[in-house]
Order: sequence, then structure tokens, then C-alpha cells
Amino acid sequence: MTGTSHPAASRDERGLSVSAYAIVVLIALILVAGLVIDGGQRVAAAGRAESVAAEAARAAGNAIATHRLAGSRQTAAGVRAARNHLAGQPRLTGEVRVRGSTILVTTEVTAPTLFLGLLGIRTLTARGSAEARLYPTGADG
Repeated sequence: MTGTSHPAASRDERGLSVSAYAIVVLIALILVAGLVIDGGQRVAAAGRAESVAAEAARAAGNAIATHRLAGSRQTAAGVRAARNHLAGQPRLTGEVRVRGSTILVTTEVTAPTLFLGLLGIRTLTARGSAEARLYPTGADG
């Protein structure tokens, strides 16, 4: 019996290789699902960053237009309105700048991760920006 293989030993080895393959496939599926879910979180954060930047720029434009209608040329009111809008947003930071007749708003949103946290990546960051251009109307023009 030295030259023949034992059927029970052969069957046991096949079971181990299938189990190892199943574990590798399961880990790969979990990683892919994690990337899809956390990638979706990142896309949602980017959309939120863009949306909030646009809202803040719009608030600035509205505040400046209101002051201009009242006869004042106050850009500071627009900057204040944009900053107030940004201040009420959780997990979001932003900056408001004035360049000539344009109000620039940039935002940064952080989103927590679900699966990437296992790899040490706890948050994802997304950025957005928007601007409001101030055009002279009526007596300003």
C-alpha cells in the first residue's frame, strides 16, 4: 500500500482548498461592497458640498441685491449672509471671498466611512464651490 493514495486524504484536501477559495471570495465581495457604499457616501458628500456652496452664494447675492435696492452698496452684507448660511451646516466648513463683483464660496464636507474604517480611513472629504456675480441694474448701470 505504499504506492497508492488514500481516498479519504484526497477528499479532505479538496474541502480545504474550496473553503480557502470561498473565504477569499467572501473577503473580496465585502471589500467591493465597502467601496461601493463608501464611494456612494463620497458622492453624496460632494453633492452636498456643491449644493450648500450654491445656496450660500445665492444668499449672498440676494442680500447684496436687497441692499442695492435700498440704495446701499454693501458687499459685506452678502458675505455675512453667506457665512451665516454656512454656519448652520453640520460637518461642513466653508470660505467666502469677494473678488471684484463676484462672491466666491468654497465648501468642504466630511463624511464618515462604514467599511473603509477597517482600513484606517475614518472619513472622506468632498469639496464644492459656487459663485454669485453681481451685475449692475437700473440706476447702478
